[in-house]
Amino acid sequence: MRKSMRVLFALTLAAGALGVNGCGGARQGPRGSDPATMLQVDNQSFLDMNIYLITSGGARIRMGTAGGNSTTNLRIPATYIFGGSELRFQADPIGSNRQPVSQSITVFPGDTVRLIIPPGT
Repeated sequence: MRKSMRVLFALTLAAGALGVNGCGGARQGPRGSDPATMLQVDNQSFLDMNIYLITSGGARIRMGTAGGNSTTNLRIPATYIFGGSELRFQADPIGSNRQPVSQSITVFPGDTVRLIIPPGT
């Protein structure tokens, strides 16, 4: 199984910064089944965050909650990953009106996308 590491992009927003890194894993599982695609949220902020997946079509899908000052692993539903899919992620801080959104990122089945939410976001 071949693994590769790639930095996809980092984005600085007025409300804070969301950094997204991608770690490419195996692109295809046995007999054509796709491996799990994961989102790892490194929430360095004090506030808990509701995490949303924003599809290329603009749909907003709630993935879960990332606790403050913790790392949370969320599975990206396979129904939104079609070969290389362009996705964005939104962090909605509970108790705040800021909602930073990442730039588009191309995600493949089996990737682990790392979303970094810095302190003060």
